[in-house]
Amino acid sequence: MSDTSLQYDSVIATCRSLFINKMKDYGSAWRILRLPSLTDQIFIKAQRIRSLQQNEVRKVDEGERSEFIGIINYSIMALVQLQLGVVEQPDLDLDKATELYDEQVALTKQLMMDKNHDYGEAWRDMRVSSLTDLILQKLLRVKQIEDNQGKTLVSEGIDANYQDMINYSVFAMIHLSESLD
Repeated sequence: MSDTSLQYDSVIATCRSLFINKMKDYGSAWRILRLPSLTDQIFIKAQRIRSLQQNEVRKVDEGERSEFIGIINYSIMALVQLQLGVVEQPDLDLDKATELYDEQVALTKQLMMDKNHDYGEAWRDMRVSSLTDLILQKLLRVKQIEDNQGKTLVSEGIDANYQDMINYSVFAMIHLSESLD
């Protein structure tokens, strides 16, 4: 499992670097986004991945990898929004936003490590297309929870679904990088 931990960290380092560079370009403009808007952004990315997996013709020269990075970063932003709430104006500097990013990653990675232990790294035998479908399923669940004003009767909350989407995306990126080797 130490390979998984190192591979996870490598994927997150790529995502984090892009997050930091976008913070330098745009600041924390994302802080005004309500959760349904972030969910919709993630949904668009997941739908595009599914489309790329099903269609032979690509008209935009970006692959699945960049979309999985987007799912990870938007999901982390959503977790921060859940923690801090939505604001009317950007309110985070680069250092604070990065600190919050790292906190959410640490919590999400720990969840992955715990589940990975219990499931025996079953994700390694899954296809990237199955991981994509699971992300889409989680998104539909989140949309339903949002439509229910965040209330659930017996199910995990929105935060757990965002964390799962992050972890499934990391697993997909690990698979994609291993297929290049």
